[in-house]
Amino acid sequence: MPWSRLQRSVAWKDFIGISMPDPGPARIISECLDWLARAQDLSRTGDGGVARHFSLKDGWSASYPETTGYIVATLLNGAHEPSHEGSIERARRMLDWLVSIQFPDGGFQGGMVDQTPRVPVTFNTGQILLGLVAGATLDARYAKAAGAAADWLVTTQDVDGCWRRHPTPFAEFGEKAYETHVSLGLFAAHAAFPDRAYQASALKQVDWALTKQSPNGWVADCCLSDPSRPLTHTLGYFLRGVIGAHQSSGDQRYLTAACRTADGLLAQLSADGKLCGRFTSQWRSAANWVCLTGLSQIAESWFLLHKATGRSDYFDAARRANAFVRRTIRVGGPPEISGGVKGSLPVYGDYGKWQYLNWACKFTVDANRQELSLQAGNAPIPRSAA
Repeated sequence: MPWSRLQRSVAWKDFIGISMPDPGPARIISECLDWLARAQDLSRTGDGGVARHFSLKDGWSASYPETTGYIVATLLNGAHEPSHEGSIERARRMLDWLVSIQFPDGGFQGGMVDQTPRVPVTFNTGQILLGLVAGATLDARYAKAAGAAADWLVTTQDVDGCWRRHPTPFAEFGEKAYETHVSLGLFAAHAAFPDRAYQASALKQVDWALTKQSPNGWVADCCLSDPSRPLTHTLGYFLRGVIGAHQSSGDQRYLTAACRTADGLLAQLSADGKLCGRFTSQWRSAANWVCLTGLSQIAESWFLLHKATGRSDYFDAARRANAFVRRTIRVGGPPEISGGVKGSLPVYGDYGKWQYLNWACKFTVDANRQELSLQAGNAPIPRSAA
């Protein structure tokens, strides 16, 4: 298929290394939320969910239940922002759609809504749970759906804490340490429904996942496709889930474990805020492209660890990473890409090739909100790293 003018333009600018001006956190949050709104309105399936991506080759995709779930949480967390006063109504549309496609047992499918096989999947259910819990106070139906999803996760968990019974058919088979991000959904459910056994189940899984962590912080079995060279995206999922364990339980050993992986990543950050997209077990670069999704996820986690420890190196690294991602985002121009976040930099890298991904956009909003919060003084005063 011949390349479109837009595809050629984006690829050429990435090839020669043209960076956009940095518009700062507040502007990028607004632009990314506008892009997510277009992704909802222009989803190929037109169902209230958010299109998985915009492709420079194929246009807008069908809606993606998994990431629509945690996009709900991002919308509701920013519902107070004046420029996005419609966030609650958009979140309701997403939640109504998600409730309508939930399986009777409480689980949710993997993949895009029009992909097959349509079977319940642990990881996707955990991500949707984050949105259902966030919306639980809006409507009793969402609270009921959240409880059903959380109950399903608890009852399908193996004795050692791992989830093995309902893997996604859209990733390589095998254990997944990054399902600590499923536990993050259960920690949220525990906060909403503290009389249920959700925290214990979530901590059991995180304890299991930490058996995959090496002394240098690298994590085995922590990738969609290549466990020997995990993506920063899936390492970011792992890290955020371990931080969630500390936030929920207060147990110092989870903070120590989170810092171990965060420090391994920190040592690889370039002066301009860049991380390569994959790493070997010795933290050697294993990709010649950046996974922008993972970089934003890790930036958010560094900010959270700065809040927990006061370490200034986490704060500085997160700001550099955020600034790097912001300089890759186009503000203005074609609406399909304005405010969108590429899967890879360059756009023809191996993760989300030629695509602007809705979850990359969501995590960029989250990371930049953390930065704004710190700028407003809602965090500990930075101190030198120990």
